[in-house]
Amino acid sequence: MTDDPRAFVLANARPAPVPIVPEIEVYQSPDFTGLWENLCRSAPVGVPAPAPPYWATPWAGGQALARYLLDRPELVRGRRVLDFGSGSGIVAIAAARAGASAVIATDIDPVACAAMALNVQHNVARGALAATVSIEVVTADWIGRELPAIDVVLGGDILYEGPMAARLTPWLRALAGQGIEVLIADPGRNYRPDAGCSRLDVIAVPCEPAIESADVGETQILQLHSS
Repeated sequence: MTDDPRAFVLANARPAPVPIVPEIEVYQSPDFTGLWENLCRSAPVGVPAPAPPYWATPWAGGQALARYLLDRPELVRGRRVLDFGSGSGIVAIAAARAGASAVIATDIDPVACAAMALNVQHNVARGALAATVSIEVVTADWIGRELPAIDVVLGGDILYEGPMAARLTPWLRALAGQGIEVLIADPGRNYRPDAGCSRLDVIAVPCEPAIESADVGETQILQLHSS
């Protein structure tokens, strides 16, 4: 997509509050669909179209899970957290703000990881995060990998495609079987597990109609179990 992910984020987004998590600001594109269309148009001929710039807008799942953590900081306070498919890092930042002892924010997109790093820096600069906060940003596919010592895995809107859900759900269930708490937020995707999970809350989140085909959507906060 770009040889300089950090410069790409700075050129195409600016910090703005997250709608239902105004304590946090992240770099957001003023025209998400336009940015995505431009990326597709600029892709070389014969190369698959790029994935949407998921980091460039606050998705409903990430907003809901971040709000849930900030309202219930005891869920992560003093615990080691992995935010999987972190995108812009909203959930990771919320976990750190809620008192997690350490946070790993991971994504396969290097531009998303550049956005995360910028978002952490921005929130530290504005006093929304302590300067000593520990958020490690890692560009990697973590599915099936051996994890470092982790107490909680978080995922905001990660079960959005069939192939991804087919790879991800068994791995998350295996982690739950190891005693790791797995919390995900689902805004009504087709690949949410119907069984083997507990619904903890339902949160209304304002949506971008061009993306979600609705002005407001209900997002479920789920705890995934081993079976």
